[in-house]
Order: sequence, then structure tokens, then C-alpha cells
Amino acid sequence: MMRGVVLALAALLPMPAVAAPCTSQWVAGWASSQMQPTGDNVLPAGSLGGATLRQIIRPSVAGTGLRVRLSNAMALKPLRIDGATLARAVKAGDAAIDPASLVTLRFDGQALVTIPAGAEYLSDPVALPVHAFDNLAISLRYAADPDVQTSHPGSRATSWLLAGDHLADRGMAGASRFQHWFTLAGLEVARCEAPRLIVALGDSITDGHGATDDANDRWTDGLAARLQGDPAHRGWAIVNQGIGGNRLLHDGLGPNALARFDRDVLVQPGVRVVMVLEGVNDIGTLTRDAPVDEAAHRQLVAQMIGAYRQIVERAHGRGIKVIVGTVMPFMGNTYYHPDARNEADRQAVNEWIRAPGHVDAVVDFDRIMRDPARPDRLLPAYDLGDHLHPSPVGYRAMAEHIPLDLFD
Repeated sequence: MMRGVVLALAALLPMPAVAAPCTSQWVAGWASSQMQPTGDNVLPAGSLGGATLRQIIRPSVAGTGLRVRLSNAMALKPLRIDGATLARAVKAGDAAIDPASLVTLRFDGQALVTIPAGAEYLSDPVALPVHAFDNLAISLRYAADPDVQTSHPGSRATSWLLAGDHLADRGMAGASRFQHWFTLAGLEVARCEAPRLIVALGDSITDGHGATDDANDRWTDGLAARLQGDPAHRGWAIVNQGIGGNRLLHDGLGPNALARFDRDVLVQPGVRVVMVLEGVNDIGTLTRDAPVDEAAHRQLVAQMIGAYRQIVERAHGRGIKVIVGTVMPFMGNTYYHPDARNEADRQAVNEWIRAPGHVDAVVDFDRIMRDPARPDRLLPAYDLGDHLHPSPVGYRAMAEHIPLDLFD
């Protein structure tokens, strides 16, 4: 009788909780905008063919696995990669890896891959748990030089190049070094949570001109650190899609913002928010070589506003929130040598950005970064010295003044 009572009571007790199986989803944890390098950013002919290139990146969010995205976007011919590896780097700015963490990347089960002209290619998933801000070394061995290099020149991170097969090389001794990324377009992270990604679309101020090499102190890095430091926002990833010299309307050192919007924003897995900081190069370039008439100034402002509207419409079509940063002051810059008329254009653009109903939210970088005594100039404490780009202190101020509740 007692045994029956015990069994009856046991039947009424709650069953032990069983964890539901994880259905992983991919989110972009790191990315760089691809372009065709020019000038000193181009590697000499023959540099990549038969050589190994090691590049250090770090995801902005943790996950249970990852996969790498390679790009041949600028080329006219296929690119063959004869091998690729991934390992934990000892630290940023150092080619050394932890050999115990070394894994061979595979593509459709194979150790080599041929990337079609103009295309990108995902590696097979790797079951390697990662933390936010882990330093990861991606090593690529090129069968031959690409016919056209696909690159992100403004890496602010050191890469290493050494002739021969050094995919498993612990330290890459004797390698040449430079601050550019090549062929490496993205790192996607597997997570059980619904993906939440911020894409920062911008020019050199987003790309991080003036940031410290290998120190990850761009404004996007500062924002990523704040997100990871806040339990309510720790699930957010952020990727930097800035290009130095970028413009809304015309190509410069890379494709214009509207031309690259699909590849750099819309197709990024998990994108929920795009933060746009573009426009200073449009305003500055208008009169850099010669003055223009009043009609040209009015036309520029109208076309810039049209470009912002296009970004909003295209993002909203995918359910993406649009946050726009006001254009920061650049009076005193000797490259653009702006005058009162350029300043009036900047004020007109910012007035439209701030007006209710045009964008989903505004980060008023102009207000944050300007000198109260001379509001057409950067605050000296935040100025790199060229009166256009923030210093690392300025980038930190930008990151600290972005309200995290924008991502609620």
C-alpha cells in the first residue's frame, strides 16, 4: 500500500526540466566592406600567388560555432584558394597562434575552393565556441594572384604575408606585414538566440581613420564593448562597413553607399538596425577643386536627402530600423578647405536628419563632437589634428554618447 502511495505522489511531481534542443541561427559577427584597392593599397604583382596571408579579426558577439566568408567581388576571373585555416591568435597585432586551436577550413567538404568572379563563398561551419572579442587568425594560401585584388584597405589591423605554405605555421617568422585585409569579407557566428545585428554604414570616420592600429578603438568598437557590458544588450552584434572616402552619391576610394547597400547591409545575416554616418565627403568634394554656383549647392543637398530617403525605404522593406548620424563639422580641414557655403550645406542636411519623421532615430554626432565656442569645428580634444577625423578620444566620446535604448 505504501509503495502505491509513493508511486502516486511521484506521478504528481513535476518532471525534471529538459533543455530544448538549440536551433542555431547565423549572425554576422565581423565584416569588412570590400572594394578594389588603389595606389599604395595595392599589393605588388606576384605578392599573393603561392603565398600565405594571415589576418586577425574578432567577433563582436559570442557563439557556439562559426563560418568564414571569402570574397572575390572585384575580380573578373575565378580565384583559387589552395587552403585555409582558423586558429585563436595569441593577441592582436601578433601573427602567433595557439596551435592546439588550429582547424582546417573546408568548403563543401574540400580543403580548397575556387571562388567565381564577382562572388563570395562561405566556408563549412566550424564547431568552435567563441567569445565576443576573441582574436581569431584566418590564414589563406593563394594558388595564384587574383586578376583584380579584392580588399579592405583600412583594416587598422596588422596582416602577415609569407611565400609558401604556412597555414599551420605557429609564428609566421620573416613575414612582411601591412594594415590591409584581402579576400576576407565576413565571419558569421552561430547562436541559439534570435540574431540581432547592427550594421554601421559609413566613411573613414566609421572605418576608423586615426584609430590605433591593432587596438580596436574605433567608435564601433566602443559601442560593441558597451553592448557586451550590458546584460540587456549582450545579444547584439555589430559590424563595421565603413570605407575611407566613401560618399552617398559618387564612387570615391570605394563604391558609393547606395551602390554597396545591398551587399554591405541587406544581406548581412541577422541585420535589425543600420546606423548611417555618411555625407561629409559629398559636401567637401563638391567644391574641393573649384567653387560652384548656388544651384549646384542646392542640388547637392537635395540629392543627399534623396539618398538618405532611398536608404530608409530599402531598409524598411526588409524590416530594418534606420538610425542616422548628423554630419560632423570639418571647418579648417586643408584637404576640403570648406567655407561658409559648405557649412550651410552641412546645416541643411543635418536639419533634415533631425526633423521628425524622416528617419527612425538620430544620433546627433554634430552636437557631441563640435566645439561649443566654434560650432563649425570639431572640439580640439576630439580632433585628430586634421579638423575632419576624430582622435581615439573622440571615437570614444562618439561611442559613449550613443543611447543603448535605441536598440530596444
